[in-house]
Amino acid sequence: MTVNRTRRPSTSTVTRSVFSLAALLAFLITGSPVQSAHPPVGLGAADRFAVLAGSTVTNTGPTVVNGDLGLSPGSAVTGFPPGTVTGTIQVQNRVAARGQSDLTIAYNDAAGRACAETLTGQDLGGLRLLDGTYCYGSSAQLTGTLTLNAQGDPDAVFIFQIGSTLTTASGSRVRLINGAQSCNVFWQIGSSATLGTNSTFRGNILALTSITLNTSATVDGRTLARNGAVTLDSNTISRAECEAAPEPTDAPTATPTDAPTGAPTAAPTATPSEAPTAIPTDAPTDAPTDAPTDAPTATPT
Repeated sequence: MTVNRTRRPSTSTVTRSVFSLAALLAFLITGSPVQSAHPPVGLGAADRFAVLAGSTVTNTGPTVVNGDLGLSPGSAVTGFPPGTVTGTIQVQNRVAARGQSDLTIAYNDAAGRACAETLTGQDLGGLRLLDGTYCYGSSAQLTGTLTLNAQGDPDAVFIFQIGSTLTTASGSRVRLINGAQSCNVFWQIGSSATLGTNSTFRGNILALTSITLNTSATVDGRTLARNGAVTLDSNTISRAECEAAPEPTDAPTATPTDAPTGAPTAAPTATPSEAPTAIPTDAPTDAPTDAPTDAPTATPT
């Protein structure tokens, strides 16, 4: 059942299979992963924010926001402390307003991407997805674990277009494998998002209205709400940054190390050791020992 749920429709299956084969061949030949088929969603000035809201930001408990917290056009930020922000708090100023303006652009970009597969009616839990754009005509639910597989490409981009709401169950999680990065996962939500208690979420939430994180939910990415509130409760939200791909290091290292080391060492070591040792040791020892011992002993007796 799981395999059938993760297959693409016929047209996209062929396209994705060709791209996957090309990625594999490129990796085997060059040692480097192929570039992603489509670019990430540009966040512009919203990139600096771990939390950005339109009306209010409300917190309960020891929430930690790793990155900036912004609010515009609203002005009410409550619950900090006890919550802490490792970056800066930008409220009703040009920085927050610019973040909201660029968030609108990013939201429209994500919403306008061509849909590779429609998942309406399917729970995200249990699915294993390759990079691409996935669509829900209405609401989406995540129960259990969603796995996103980058196939060795750190630039792989995953975009989810959700018509209304996104709800994750308690203890649910988004799992990234084979080089997938939270910075390249985007959740465009037509209404609001609610993350369940103790859930682990990856990616950038771009919600038209509001975002609610229940107790101890964590986000590796961003919670960006255009018009409504971001509501927090003892959470950890960490602004995701993409790591540089390591491919430039692999190619130049292998060539200079192997070639010069093997050739000069083997030739000079084997030749001088064998030849001079065998000849001088055997010849002088056998001849003088046998001749003088046998001849003088036989005559006097």
